[in-house]
Amino acid sequence: MISRREYLRQLAILAAGSTLAPKAFASAKDRKIGVQLYTIRGEIAKDAMGSIRKVAQLGFQEVENFGYNGKFFGMDAKAYRNLLSETGLSAPSGHYLLNNLRNGWDKAVEDAAAIGQQYMVLAFLMPNERKTADDYKKVAELLNQAGETCRKAGIQLAYHNHDFEFQPIGDTLPFDILMGQTEPSLVQAELDLYWAVKANQQPLDIFRKYPKRISLWHVKDMDNTEKKNFTEVGSGTIDFTSIFKAHHLSGMKHFFVEQDVCPGSPFDSIAKSIAHIQGNLLKYV
Repeated sequence: MISRREYLRQLAILAAGSTLAPKAFASAKDRKIGVQLYTIRGEIAKDAMGSIRKVAQLGFQEVENFGYNGKFFGMDAKAYRNLLSETGLSAPSGHYLLNNLRNGWDKAVEDAAAIGQQYMVLAFLMPNERKTADDYKKVAELLNQAGETCRKAGIQLAYHNHDFEFQPIGDTLPFDILMGQTEPSLVQAELDLYWAVKANQQPLDIFRKYPKRISLWHVKDMDNTEKKNFTEVGSGTIDFTSIFKAHHLSGMKHFFVEQDVCPGSPFDSIAKSIAHIQGNLLKYV
């Protein structure tokens, strides 16, 4: 779904016969907007099917799963795939924990492939899993192994950051350990833009350091307060225009709206975020 303003702009370009029209039109038409379903986790716990249907009604075309435990929100792969098909959604990516990689990973990969996932993402490291640089090196080794299993199934493994990966251990950033000790063909990154900025990192600098390796983004904004809380995309301080313009450098293939904490209904928050993306950012990708 695109905004009426963007539709009229594209129509005017086409009418004028601009040679740029096909590219401009395809850009906004073909790029899909996703949402990380963790944002509506409370609603999913009450009514998973109804909540996912509402996501589609808001105009999202892709979802990113979370909480896989042998099923997707209480549904087996076939049932969940049918729900996605019914709603016109696809689930190109899903989040997993280190325990998933260590136990039952083959089944997790099989189920991911069955619903059409293209990416499986290690979402978070527990505090006891990331105390030392050696801990991160062990995680990198496990990522390479899990990434090889994914590769055989036609799936790309990725790693999702928070802020702690940008807090130095000695003279090294854990994020650099993970990126430096994993094979680029086996392990990509899903850059959470909020957490990177909160850790005083510039997303464009990360894109330049690891070009074409940041294939997924989490798009969430930071409010203009001392606490730097989560807020709806376009309501905060992150310069998404420059980030979206640099998507080719990143190698971004999919991006997902996420808001860990919402002031009211998370559906209201993601509705505001998608409206801003449609009206202001989609034209750049």
